[in-house]
Amino acid sequence: MGIGDKAKHQAEEAGAKIKQGVGKVTGNEEMEAEGHVDEAKADMKQAGDEVKDAGERAKDVFTDRD
Repeated sequence: MGIGDKAKHQAEEAGAKIKQGVGKVTGNEEMEAEGHVDEAKADMKQAGDEVKDAGERAKDVFTDRD
């Protein structure tokens, strides 16, 4: 998994949390809810990153045998 993708997904999560906070402070429930949805999407992308990394590690284990 590329470092750029991981950084992008982490930035998306940070943006979602900011959106939640702004929505909460301003009393904008719709913005707060959108922040929660955006955070869930970012979390799923990060979970995908972890699965891809695990697959790469497993591949390395099996292809580097002597």
